[in-house]
Amino acid sequence: MADPETEGLRSTFPSYMAEGERLYLCGEFAKAAHSFSNALHLQNGNKNCLVARSKCFLKMGELEKSLADAEASLQGDPTFCKGILQKAETLYTMGDFEFALVFYHRGYKLRPNREFRVGIQKAQEAINNSVGSPSSVKLENKGDLSFLSKQAESMQAQQKPHPVRQLVHHPKRESKRKGSLKSEKIIRQLLGELYVDKEYLEKLLLDEDLIRGTIKRGLTVEDLIMTGINYLDMRSDFWRQQKPIYARERDRKLTQEKWLRDRKRRPSQTARYILKSLEDIDMLLTRGSAEGSLQKAEKVLKKVLEWNKEEVPNKDELVGNLHSCIGNAQIELGQMVAALQSHRKDLEIAKEYDLPDAKSRALDNIGRVFARVGKFQQAIDT
Repeated sequence: MADPETEGLRSTFPSYMAEGERLYLCGEFAKAAHSFSNALHLQNGNKNCLVARSKCFLKMGELEKSLADAEASLQGDPTFCKGILQKAETLYTMGDFEFALVFYHRGYKLRPNREFRVGIQKAQEAINNSVGSPSSVKLENKGDLSFLSKQAESMQAQQKPHPVRQLVHHPKRESKRKGSLKSEKIIRQLLGELYVDKEYLEKLLLDEDLIRGTIKRGLTVEDLIMTGINYLDMRSDFWRQQKPIYARERDRKLTQEKWLRDRKRRPSQTARYILKSLEDIDMLLTRGSAEGSLQKAEKVLKKVLEWNKEEVPNKDELVGNLHSCIGNAQIELGQMVAALQSHRKDLEIAKEYDLPDAKSRALDNIGRVFARVGKFQQAIDT
């Protein structure tokens, strides 16, 4: 009996690969991805084909799919340089600069070519740009721009006349500001309460009479507004590379899907409690309340440990996931030693119960901890 997945295919693996490469070069990324998918139906798990499709997804902006294909290309051979480079490129595009740097270094160690060297340089520069931004400023959404005035005046005092103009871009080119993020939804999650301030400043730019106004020492209102917006963009980049939102959402979705798939009956009250708790833990961390996320995760973990496997069929996997959540919150709180212990517990559970997705998650997070404290060699070797 014919395989239903290959029954409709009318060509060979090399033909689909050649077609996909041609379409990719022509900029037809969706069609190219479809051709590579057809090729994978004929040779499931072909690592070169997975990398090729990952590149298509990256061009299309489907970052999670791109990362999934890049990681799949490394499952059989962790030293596959094309897969390492593609994973690094995808992580960099996602804004996970530190972890991208780990994989650029890992690839450069295996094959010291120009692509990995350039990757190391751009990832390091992105980290420096993000971490080098101001630490914290609380804006009032009542039109109080006094802090901007002081900041801009300080910059002017240290530089030549009208230096702020070098940082100012025309509002129509706002999307090209360095490090700005395209997704307003992601920006809202990253900035939290500060998103209101960003919206307020952007609305002020629409008032042409206002932005033409000048204040003392030759500064314009537009200079002050753009200084504030640029600062908030830098904050977005900083928080984006701390722990990518996509990673937290992916882990939570995978856990939810597996939980619901494993249960043969309608989700019980216990299942609903667990799923809701995981969402709350993730939401608290996303909104910047690492302490609240940590407390919630520890509380849920304590309760889950009291239940038996009849109440929670995949209890072991859930316990590992909660240790991972605890570790992520501890990273945000700067508790790196505790975070490393939490993620190692997650890894131990994954190895004991043969959970490949959980093992990959734990190793990624352990590498992230090492990268965060500057131990890049240990991160590379993880």
